[in-house]
Amino acid sequence: MFENLLMGFSISLDFYNILYCLTGVLLGQIIGVLPGLGPTATIAMLLVLTYKLDLTSAIIMLSGIYYGAQYGGTITSVLLKIPGEASAVVTCIDGYVMALQGRAGKALGIAAFGSFIAGTFGTIGLSLLAPPLSRVALMFGPAEYTALMVLGLTLVIYLGSGSNIKAILMGGLGLAIGTIGMDPVTAIERFTWSSQSLFEGST
Repeated sequence: MFENLLMGFSISLDFYNILYCLTGVLLGQIIGVLPGLGPTATIAMLLVLTYKLDLTSAIIMLSGIYYGAQYGGTITSVLLKIPGEASAVVTCIDGYVMALQGRAGKALGIAAFGSFIAGTFGTIGLSLLAPPLSRVALMFGPAEYTALMVLGLTLVIYLGSGSNIKAILMGGLGLAIGTIGMDPVTAIERFTWSSQSLFEGST
């Protein structure tokens, strides 16, 4: 009898978790469809809804909010050619053209199925690769971070269209702007000119 009671409690808990997920996806889409409000801002606004939930249910609802907000940005990309957030910019290229041809529903469906398939494989891949990648990341030191930075700057120059000189100058300007603020290790001020508004960086 006790086992039957536990089984019934587990089923009801799973039902509530699915309900939390569906609610999160719906709310995420409603707020994520507003241009400029991506998944991060949506989670920040709806985080208060998870305060009274247990840990598992809260994570499930936040995941639903995140994925709903991601797809919400796709809706405005396809219908209005206004990406809701950065990852939906590419959707404007084909999705809006399909909407102008009267195939907006098909474009939204393709985006939904593509997001589901990519999100599923991405989550599975992350769960399999996260442990070994975290061990590799912990072995990174100053030399590895410097090599990554040099690689990034080299790619900026290589992929930059037009003059290489302009690409080098823009890479150097970005690097100079990125150094503004307090050093995270030594707390030494860099290019702040004693202005407190620049202590946390140029952003």
